[in-house]
Amino acid sequence: MSQGRTSDGRSSYEILRDQVKDHPRVLDLGCGDGFLLELLVGAGHVVTGVDLSGAELLVARQRPALADTTLLEGRAQALPFADGAFDACVSHMAFMLMSDVERVAAELARVLVPGGRLALVLGGGGAGGGGAYELFQRLLRPLLADAPAEHRTPQLGDRRTRHREGIDEILTPSGFSPVEWATERIDLSGSAEHVWSIVSVTYNLMLLDPTIVKSIEDEFLSQAARLRDAGGRIPCAMNVQVVTTTRG
Repeated sequence: MSQGRTSDGRSSYEILRDQVKDHPRVLDLGCGDGFLLELLVGAGHVVTGVDLSGAELLVARQRPALADTTLLEGRAQALPFADGAFDACVSHMAFMLMSDVERVAAELARVLVPGGRLALVLGGGGAGGGGAYELFQRLLRPLLADAPAEHRTPQLGDRRTRHREGIDEILTPSGFSPVEWATERIDLSGSAEHVWSIVSVTYNLMLLDPTIVKSIEDEFLSQAARLRDAGGRIPCAMNVQVVTTTRG
């Protein structure tokens, strides 16, 4: 996702960075390996990151720009921060995977100052055209239908995060204003191998038989070659939702 670009040349991470440009203290909820935190530091913010994964935080701590950044392992449902500790919160492709989202919303309202900004990038927008994403889904669908239950990725998160009304239903009881909702098309085009490396992480293929995964990869690379444009790139795009709101 960090290499994908919208029509104006920004990544989805840069979109979040720009959404909080006038807010000095920023929390990155589900900060992962620290890529977004690094962008925020570069823009002059005082940042804090929290994530469930100690392994991801270890990677984040290796980034020189984050040497003085607070990075904590913790749950979004019980944030280890004081009331009003932040002017804004960003979250990239994480909020949609969280359980007990009403509790998450209450915690975000607690740690944000009145008037604080919340900006989210959510998946679930589907294919954005180009063919390669649709090809991946077409190859994977019958495999998932036949796979034993223990080899399927469990459904994560709350289905209400997939649409505007559902997000409002989650956030407004905690004092957030009705959300602004925008769909952004992210162009992920590149070599067949590059596209595979991106689309394959949309599903946790580690749960599947490696031999079967390799056969899907080989078939994807073979069929994707037929989609190559005049510049030698495989067209691929997906849609994400950019959600913003303010704490009352």
